[in-house]
Amino acid sequence: MRVRLEGGIHVLREPMLLLARSEQVKKLVSSMPVSAGIVKSYVPGETTAAAIDAAAMLAGQGLHVTLDHLGEDVVEVEQAATNVSAYLDLLDGLATRNLARRVEVSVKLSAVGQALGGPDPDHGERIALKNARTICMAARNAGTTVTLDMEDHTTTDSTLAILHELRKDYPETGAVLQSYLHRTEADCRALAHEGSRIRLCKGAYAEPPDVAFQPKVDVDRSFVRCLKALLGGQGYPMIATHDPRLVEIASSLASRYGREQGSYEFQMLYGVRPEEQRRLVESGETVRVYVPYGREWYGYLMRRLAERPQNLSFFLKSLISKK
Repeated sequence: MRVRLEGGIHVLREPMLLLARSEQVKKLVSSMPVSAGIVKSYVPGETTAAAIDAAAMLAGQGLHVTLDHLGEDVVEVEQAATNVSAYLDLLDGLATRNLARRVEVSVKLSAVGQALGGPDPDHGERIALKNARTICMAARNAGTTVTLDMEDHTTTDSTLAILHELRKDYPETGAVLQSYLHRTEADCRALAHEGSRIRLCKGAYAEPPDVAFQPKVDVDRSFVRCLKALLGGQGYPMIATHDPRLVEIASSLASRYGREQGSYEFQMLYGVRPEEQRRLVESGETVRVYVPYGREWYGYLMRRLAERPQNLSFFLKSLISKK
């Protein structure tokens, strides 16, 4: 299945976002045997216990994990507080199960208040910083780390500003950069310093041409340039891709830059190319699986597809191959 970015994105985006908000459709999809299987393949469950069980299973296979509690689009302070509490429960559970050595957490700042309006333009950013500090402290106490997820380009400056503040007290905090943005190569160079943890991905939002590369080949070329900046630096690159060609290029570049296995890692989504994940582990690579969970799973899946409709083709293809 192919969906052209020009035109296709406008045709599919609004209907899919409308479906994302439909509880009736969610119930229908999750009650159908095939659809229920699809959901479980990509989101292990709605509860903290389900997430921790999935993490334990993956850790038992020699994989590392990052857990993302789904809770974007926060519009009330109370919602942000609820999401913070969910992360604190999660981190407590990881410590209790002795999983913190292999399992960290990923946090979307929009889920902890970044987009909240208030008396001044920085109101939401201040709330997000305060809440992120609370999560970072709990993660450190549990023996693990936090990575700040990146969202659409309008949040990039705010997210990196919060990262800068967090690293004053929690220098182990990681962040995500997206290769499809024109600015990202420069951001990679600026953040490739000792102690820095950067997850590089292609990006999943529908961004305008003035800020983001549009053709896939240009996004891929930018990914490789960014890889060179990160692998040639002093930080810890986290290479998030399922693309076999980019995995091969990353391995080659790691060797060129004298990187030993364990001084970087690969990252892939839960349920996507599990055999490749295991192959990389068996070859000595560190592989971390991104595991989203929570009650907002339906909206999460639908938004990912709506943001870039070509994801739909990849999603369906991965269901068939599961490799």
